[in-house]
Amino acid sequence: MDKAERIKRMKVPAVDPALAKRLPPGQVLTERFPILHEGEVPVYDMNEWTFRVFGQVDREVTLTYEQFMALPQSTVTCDIHCVTRWSRFDNAFTGVRFRDFMKAIGVTPQSSYVMLHGDHDYTSNIALSDLDRDDVILAHTFDGEKLTDKHGWPLRLVVPHLYFWKSVKWLRGFEFMDENKPGFWEQNGFHLDGDPFREERFSGEALPIPEDEWEKKEFD
Repeated sequence: MDKAERIKRMKVPAVDPALAKRLPPGQVLTERFPILHEGEVPVYDMNEWTFRVFGQVDREVTLTYEQFMALPQSTVTCDIHCVTRWSRFDNAFTGVRFRDFMKAIGVTPQSSYVMLHGDHDYTSNIALSDLDRDDVILAHTFDGEKLTDKHGWPLRLVVPHLYFWKSVKWLRGFEFMDENKPGFWEQNGFHLDGDPFREERFSGEALPIPEDEWEKKEFD
């Protein structure tokens, strides 16, 4: 039996009825913040760091980190849910809300889908409607402290209502697209959308990802 199938068949503890509406099916609640990602942790020269908005837009924009930090800042408190079955409640992320970001840079999308670009050449697809929400934020701070390198500093996306692989670490750009083209994990068996309350984990194809290994992973 492959790992994807074992994840589907994992037994999970019963959920406290008081938490049932917040905890998606098949998830385990934890106070840990496990560290899972593909590839090496990037090392940055912040004098050279840029964030790019391009593709199907009325104009393309490239920002430095200083310019990004000058945008309107907010804090969002949300729950997060990983496809490997852990969930963590009440996480405070500080940064720039997606809505505020797009308004501040003055870019108008000309399409309905976005490819999220992160280092190193990591991608994940998402519908514009899933970004255009009050709780979606481009975050640099977690629970009052700068994000650690392993959790995505200097910038990560947080999309609380989708599985956490959509909350791309080391975010470097938004590419607006006419089609909902699959990103890295979506090309390797993950669902195109990733709604945790619908258990949209997989497209049906086998793929090598951790199962309950998150309990043994590094965390902070």
